[in-house]
Amino acid sequence: MNHDPRNEPPGAQAPDNANPEADPIGAGPAIPTPDPAVAHLRIVLVGTQHPGNIGSAARAMKTMGLSRLVLVAPEKPLDRDAYAMAAGADDVLEAAVVLPDLAAAVADCHLVLGCTARSRRIALEELVPRDAAVLADARARGGSEVALVFGRERTGLDNEELQLCHAAVHIPANPEYSSLNLGAAVQVLSYELRMAALAANTAGGAFERRDPPASHAQLEGFFSQLGEALHAIDFHKGRAPESAMRKLRRLFLRADLDEREVRLLRGVLADVERMAMLAGQRR
Repeated sequence: MNHDPRNEPPGAQAPDNANPEADPIGAGPAIPTPDPAVAHLRIVLVGTQHPGNIGSAARAMKTMGLSRLVLVAPEKPLDRDAYAMAAGADDVLEAAVVLPDLAAAVADCHLVLGCTARSRRIALEELVPRDAAVLADARARGGSEVALVFGRERTGLDNEELQLCHAAVHIPANPEYSSLNLGAAVQVLSYELRMAALAANTAGGAFERRDPPASHAQLEGFFSQLGEALHAIDFHKGRAPESAMRKLRRLFLRADLDEREVRLLRGVLADVERMAMLAGQRR
């Protein structure tokens, strides 16, 4: 996603804001927002290097009816380039929330999808944009908070950030020229989210569940307690715990736990830790 708006060829930015009515892509009546599910969808940009790219992402979002933008530790504040590239999506930029790290940005989320190039660094389920959008829309339609996360222009998301994601989204671009700039990547996912919402609205579909889904923070608390419980019973037998914990994370994330299920599991772990402590005292 290497892109610096200052390196665009001469005249490339002018049509974006010089005369919006002359833009043929924007012609035609606006399509109304298909569903309030979009209120539960957020786009998260991590470590963005060029403010112009944030503006491009805001424009991509607004054209598809999305408005919730979260900026995680951007290298530079919003500037004239950002607003120029936003081409009228100033409200999206002005409402953007700035947070220090990804964990804070997704703490209340129930589904976190990391948009990244294919990587074997972290074993995550991989989704194409269309499948990711259908999943995200279904969860948002049921009231879950959903985040689509985009990494740095040059290096993407790091290992720790990918660990916070439930699945990875890979755009199957031309393998001989697969470089997408940030705004284009956000546009692809925003479009697929729009189409998923329109399809669900037309079909009258709804995603229902009896109990609220577990939030990202609740799941992270469970994983932390799980790690402590496994240590208490010497589950790893001197082996490094990272590999087993990665597999267990994937297993429980696939289960799509709700709040009651997480409370039940944490109750089980509390008893495991208590019995391990009693066993140690008897020795």
